[in-house]
Amino acid sequence: MSSTTINEKTERMVLPGWLVSILQVFLVAALPLVLLLGTARVLMMPPYIQWEYSRPLFPADPFGFTQADRLLYGPLALEYLFTEQGEEFLSEQSLSDGTPLYNERELSHMNDVKKVTQGLTRFGVSLIALYTIAVMLMAIPLQTRPGLYAALRSGSILTIALIIAGLIAATTAFDWLFAQFHGLFFEGTSWIFPTSDTLIRLFPEQFWVDAFVLMFGGVLIEAIIIGGLAWWKLRTSH
Repeated sequence: MSSTTINEKTERMVLPGWLVSILQVFLVAALPLVLLLGTARVLMMPPYIQWEYSRPLFPADPFGFTQADRLLYGPLALEYLFTEQGEEFLSEQSLSDGTPLYNERELSHMNDVKKVTQGLTRFGVSLIALYTIAVMLMAIPLQTRPGLYAALRSGSILTIALIIAGLIAATTAFDWLFAQFHGLFFEGTSWIFPTSDTLIRLFPEQFWVDAFVLMFGGVLIEAIIIGGLAWWKLRTSH
């Protein structure tokens, strides 16, 4: 059987109406989360840390960490989150005078962060895989392609609205946004540390402000591109 015949048969496929409706709702509702998780994972990589620490306006550590110290210890903290290293990977790290880099409370929090990070990573990979399958199911039959484009356009509009709200919160009420974010994943005040602790010295508030703005800004650009392409495809498919 030729590839042309196979393509013609797949294009003539007919999906049940109920399945098309479910897929469209999923494509609209899941797009903000797909883009957010994907962009967040890109930011949680060494290049972002290196860029952030190298910015001229990044706040200096009042307790003595140099840029070289941050460039050494910051990526190691990130490595702990995405590998199978045990808590000893962090507990064995020390300053030049032999002082442990992290105290027990910081180690406990980093263990919690590792669990959350790896759980969200698994969830994100599964969600992106399901989203890709849903797009393919809608893209193969000719009859459902306009529905796919409409769903992607609506999902992009939803994403843009949510991200604009997030950007406003990040720039006008960051402390509230940061507290709400941590409240989703951590108990009580386990994520709050004095400014003299290593975690705050490595990752001060400015680090997170920049990360949130970049994450939301990146998702906004992605949503505009997807929405624009979907709108164009809807216009040209008629």
